[in-house]
Amino acid sequence: MAPPLLFLRDVHLTFGGTPTLEGADLSIAPGERLCLVGRNGSGKSTLLKIAAGLIEADRGERFVHPGATVRYLPQEPDFSGFATTLAYVEAGLGPGDDNYRALYLLNELGLTGEESPGNLSGGEARRAALARVLAPEPDILLLDEPTNHLDLPAIEWLEKEIGSLRSALVLISHDRRFLENLSRATVWLDRGQTRRMDRGFAFFEEWRDQVLEEEERDRQKLDRKIVAEEHWVRYGVTARRKRNVRRMANLTALRQERRDARRVTGTVKLTTTEGEESGKLVAEAVGVNKSWGGPPIVKDFAIRIARGDRIGIVGPNGAGKTTLLNLLTGAIPPDSGTVKLGASLQMVTLDQRRESLDPQTTLSDTLTGGGSDYVEVGGERKHVIGYMRDFLFPPEQARTPVSVLSGGERGRLMLARALAKPSNFLVLDEPTNDLDLETLDLLQEMIGDYQGTAIVISHDRDFLDRVSTSILMSEGDGRWTEYAGGYSDMVAQRGAGVVRKPAEKAETPKPAVADQAAGSAPERAGRRKLSFKEKHALETLPGKIDQLAAKAANLQERLADPDLFAKDSKTFAELSQQLAKLDAEKAQAEEQWLTLEMLREEIEG
Repeated sequence: MAPPLLFLRDVHLTFGGTPTLEGADLSIAPGERLCLVGRNGSGKSTLLKIAAGLIEADRGERFVHPGATVRYLPQEPDFSGFATTLAYVEAGLGPGDDNYRALYLLNELGLTGEESPGNLSGGEARRAALARVLAPEPDILLLDEPTNHLDLPAIEWLEKEIGSLRSALVLISHDRRFLENLSRATVWLDRGQTRRMDRGFAFFEEWRDQVLEEEERDRQKLDRKIVAEEHWVRYGVTARRKRNVRRMANLTALRQERRDARRVTGTVKLTTTEGEESGKLVAEAVGVNKSWGGPPIVKDFAIRIARGDRIGIVGPNGAGKTTLLNLLTGAIPPDSGTVKLGASLQMVTLDQRRESLDPQTTLSDTLTGGGSDYVEVGGERKHVIGYMRDFLFPPEQARTPVSVLSGGERGRLMLARALAKPSNFLVLDEPTNDLDLETLDLLQEMIGDYQGTAIVISHDRDFLDRVSTSILMSEGDGRWTEYAGGYSDMVAQRGAGVVRKPAEKAETPKPAVADQAAGSAPERAGRRKLSFKEKHALETLPGKIDQLAAKAANLQERLADPDLFAKDSKTFAELSQQLAKLDAEKAQAEEQWLTLEMLREEIEG
């Protein structure tokens, strides 16, 4: 085997309390494809930052082969000091790297290079950061959750792009299919230490379970040995003092070994609070059309959803997945056609942006609603501390404000709050964001055992394969088609997966000769310019769209109360009208921004 380009040996790091890393190792040889796996909070990102040289360990050795280039993809890239996305990407190039590749990658990822970093969405920021680390074709790529905020076309493009590189790879991701397709070896970070398997992620879970079973057998042997030694202390012969002293010392050492052993972190306990059984018909759409003043988002759509169905909705970003979801749940009215909801529906929604979480509210008050220490789960009162433990929150986090929680912790909190509500209709918009693989497993099992109906928007192909009974696929031009089975079944029936919207795919740039780049004087003089009003709108519309989305999420949270209609039907109707108005305003603002952005690109391009 070739000597490693980079290795970490016996790395220790403590931020306070339980050590994050206790003797962790990592070795990366030329061309290797490693996936780094472990529970949320186990220290995967920290270990990757140490490998990248961004964090210094308390103790341990780090070696990088002289001349080897290393590029690290952070979860939250820093764009400060860069006027455009192209400038940001080009700043990551080294001597001799091809500047043309920077623009090529940006275009392949749906960006022009002229975007202002301050106005980027989460998905656009992730695409720019990916272009920056991929452009130099480094010797070592360290990627931390590269698929976050990406849609399916971008994820599948990224798989092919990384697969074509000769770079060594260390990958952290919650996307199983992505890990299976790219990894050739697996490093498991568990309780501060690393274990390595020279096989890809597809074999990880079987290997992990074997390791944990062996640990449990060893723990039971140690417990039996301690019991035997304690029995000897109480009832054994004490004539040979020296021997006795030695056995007492051995017993003390065994007890210390038992105390020092770090147990595996518990598993999340996902249970739904199921409401009364809904009618056999959950929703029926006939001849539904919807647009926001532009091209149709939903055109002549019809579907019949029965109790127990699990519908997955897929499509590229901008296809209208959330709009379709809102139509099917009655959150917004269609322009024409009818949507009929079934009887006795108790709907619980999970929004992808976590916007319904108040950052200033404590974790316990978020779960209980404040003013109580108990949560109603399955018709029974349960103390909030016990319910928190079911979702891996320690008691000391009860008074922690939501604002300081990590992305994974917020995802678990949203699940905890949603699953405590009585329901027979689950509406999940990107539920897999920021969840670790073990929690994803349990969420999949929970949906599989759920007696009600579920509609899921997701870009996670493996998750869709495991939970969906059918897939609603965007075919473009507002057309949606239902395919039986999961995502892989849909691909087999269509002959292709999700593809990028034609309008999003930029032309591959071509090197321009001097006279083409400069243009003639009459052409430059005749070009239209953006007015002051149009420039101002381009800068302010993203903020306005975010504000409208936040207000809409707040209204959706209030409307999610299953008792609201029965208690106050007038308020329910008023809130529904306000939500429809906000959604229309948001869609109009988005359409205006898109029109202006296309105009700007046409003028500058």
